[in-house]
Amino acid sequence: MLEWLKIGGPVAWMILLAGVAATVTFFERMLHLRRAQILPHDFLQGIFNVVRRQNITEAVSLCDETPGPVARMVRAALLNHDEDRETVRRAMVEAGMAEIPRLERRMGVVAVVSRLAPLLGLLGTVLSLMDSLLVMHRHAPLVHSGDLTGILWRALVCTAAGLAVAIPSFAAYNLLVGRVESILIDMERAVGEVLDQLAQERRRVAGRGE
Repeated sequence: MLEWLKIGGPVAWMILLAGVAATVTFFERMLHLRRAQILPHDFLQGIFNVVRRQNITEAVSLCDETPGPVARMVRAALLNHDEDRETVRRAMVEAGMAEIPRLERRMGVVAVVSRLAPLLGLLGTVLSLMDSLLVMHRHAPLVHSGDLTGILWRALVCTAAGLAVAIPSFAAYNLLVGRVESILIDMERAVGEVLDQLAQERRRVAGRGE
């Protein structure tokens, strides 16, 4: 591989650095999203069991101990459990909106690399072709194949390197987007379930008071 990079020249090294940046970012984001995506059904059932015992403080503590945006949204709802349904919903939505930038942080690096790498490869190819024309002009009318072989190799290496980085980067970005969308779906479901559970609990407590 080092030999190919030497042939490709500075542009190939730039593509390699871009690929390394995309790879590091991808794995960091995947680990972060994996920690952020919990099993919402099991988590919510645990919270609801505690809420039924009227122990809101313990439920909030469970949210604090659980990573991810769903737990933070539920925490916001519990802190406003005495308010009306719309206030609780607004608190959950605001907490969820604050979590979205954290989920999408640095994903743009992978997206930029997937678009930039083929352009860098094209740049290296064009520069190599320009060098080949310059060599042909200098050695005309007798141009030896050896004068052009190295330049053409450089052009091909740049093109291949750009595609080799762009294709997996594009796939990685879409994988990250899919994971974020899955978490967002869990967040939306949590809003409805928590609102219904808190409303049901208020009706139960009111009925007991009567």
